[in-house]
Amino acid sequence: MSNKQAATEIIRRLQQHGFQALLAGGCVRDMLLGRPAKDYDVATDARPADVMGLFPRTLAVGARFGVVIVLLRHEQVEVATFRSEAGYEDGRHPTEVRFTSAAQDASRRDFTINGMFYDPLTEQVIDYVQGRADLDRRIIRTIGAPQERFGEDYLRMLRAIRFSTQLGFAIDPDTYAAVRRNAFQIARISGERIAIELEGILAHPNRARGAAMLLETGLAQAIFPGFAGEQAEQAVGVLSRLRGKVSFPLALAAWGAGFPTDFSLERCEILKLSRRQARHIEFLLAQRGRLLDPEMSLAQLKKLLAGPYFWDLYELERAVQKAVRAREGLAALSRLRRRIRDLGDVDVKPRPLLNGHDLIHLGAVPGPALGQLAEELYVAQLEGEVQTPNQARHWVVLWLQEQRCGGQ
Repeated sequence: MSNKQAATEIIRRLQQHGFQALLAGGCVRDMLLGRPAKDYDVATDARPADVMGLFPRTLAVGARFGVVIVLLRHEQVEVATFRSEAGYEDGRHPTEVRFTSAAQDASRRDFTINGMFYDPLTEQVIDYVQGRADLDRRIIRTIGAPQERFGEDYLRMLRAIRFSTQLGFAIDPDTYAAVRRNAFQIARISGERIAIELEGILAHPNRARGAAMLLETGLAQAIFPGFAGEQAEQAVGVLSRLRGKVSFPLALAAWGAGFPTDFSLERCEILKLSRRQARHIEFLLAQRGRLLDPEMSLAQLKKLLAGPYFWDLYELERAVQKAVRAREGLAALSRLRRRIRDLGDVDVKPRPLLNGHDLIHLGAVPGPALGQLAEELYVAQLEGEVQTPNQARHWVVLWLQEQRCGGQ
């Protein structure tokens, strides 16, 4: 059973018991656009208690707001009672919720293209907000006054840009003007929620369009103070030259490529990224320009290749060089690519020929010098200077002799 089939079965059972029940929101939009939907949500006039009484396996995750998760076989479907909301004191959470009709429920949603309902049993679209007309016009428009919709949840400003980016739709002029007026309010939204929307914008192949709107509306500077001027404009150019869908850390590194590393990393802290994502971005920004070094040794190249983010670094550098139209930089990257190709299937991260115990047995003393010896031996191994354990032992003996002579 798919998620859509589970949602349809829930609607059938609710209707059989005299309730109105419909598919709602983004899944209806995607269905009309011929796009696959991630989840299928159900809206109904049944109260949470009615829903929980009809289905044996439920989770009352938001019963206060009329939301119940129904578990049907291996699927989870969100079932929400038609409601109206009021009193958004924090720019996100309503202080008052009233259960109401489908038409009133539609009127409290964000954008017209997300405000339609669909009855899968009769195959009928129910549209109280002219969402279908806006789909045909390829327009992102708030339901009702933009100022009111954004005042209910300021994250909707970023959502407008995300939908515009991902769908290729224009934003209605009144809606866009309201984003510009209220951009500073985005600071009231949590970094985690902002990050989710930014990922949908900057990691998408149409990212340059979204990035330009973030700058033009003032949202970029409201989220990342100081992110402005020619360096910010460069971000759009770099993002536009990344190929296809990319990881969020690579997109953020491209976004901050025109600024010093410390500045970009500090601005990213607001997003509350995971440690792995933060390390990923730091590596990409700190290693900028490294791949252009004509003097890079074989060992240095192998170490970079062995890391998890090498090809993201290559893609970032390529995008930067294309953005600034640096022929010399692009030529350096082409030479590097040929150098990598010439390595063939060589193991770029081989197991060390000798371990710490082996080095101590040969006369090395535990401590910082032991770590230095192990590192230099491994570099010699990567460079191809030593290729067998016996060669490595001989190399270590000579290294230790040199250290003793140098210390006398």
